[in-house]
Amino acid sequence: MKVSIITTCYNREHSIKNTIESVLNQDYDNIEYIIVDSASTDGTMEVVNEYKDRVTTIISEPDTGIYNTINKGIRLATGDLVGVMHSDDIFFSRNVISLVARAFEKNEIDLLYGNGIFINLKTKRVVRNWISGTFHPSKIVRGWLPLHTTVYIKREIVNKYGLYDESFKIAADSEFLLRYMYELNLNIYYLNRYLIRMGMGGASTSLSKTFPKWKEDKRLYEAHGLNPYVALPRKILSKVKQFF
Repeated sequence: MKVSIITTCYNREHSIKNTIESVLNQDYDNIEYIIVDSASTDGTMEVVNEYKDRVTTIISEPDTGIYNTINKGIRLATGDLVGVMHSDDIFFSRNVISLVARAFEKNEIDLLYGNGIFINLKTKRVVRNWISGTFHPSKIVRGWLPLHTTVYIKREIVNKYGLYDESFKIAADSEFLLRYMYELNLNIYYLNRYLIRMGMGGASTSLSKTFPKWKEDKRLYEAHGLNPYVALPRKILSKVKQFF
């Protein structure tokens, strides 16, 4: 089973090396690694090109946003499964992809998700502990979604039902998960293991993006026939415990 991992980046010369090595050091030997750079202006591509003989595909060109780059990566992917690894993130352990692939091989699964931790990029201190918990569609109505970068999905499913909605600039990952996990009758599996160490400060974790994200969240819930005034407050409250 081939697993395609997509990393998007822009001006991440200080973190991209750790991300790349985290993927290349996985003990699973059938990984297709795709890096899509948004025409970085710092030394990001110099770092990336140090690994060009070990990375399957590298692209560096202008784009219209992070979800545009993810969609580019998915279109290039040839693996059975597709997952996203951002350029501030690393895998929790060397056997993450082995665990994911084994779960798909042993179970009837269309989409899998797990747990993750958020770390402060400067201090390396754990600031959030995201235990996703078991899946039920009713939880999504109450604002629950798993951590996006722990999600792996069959590529044939994405090809059938569509990519990330690029009209959302911050919350397209939430829209993608809500669409796939709530509206489609997929076989969804919770792998109760830590899969990712995620750096704080991404598009959806930056405090400066909080209010624009809430606005987009409201739009996506309404677009899918859910009440945002129920889902959003519960979504916020459910994340409070991750900080303790």
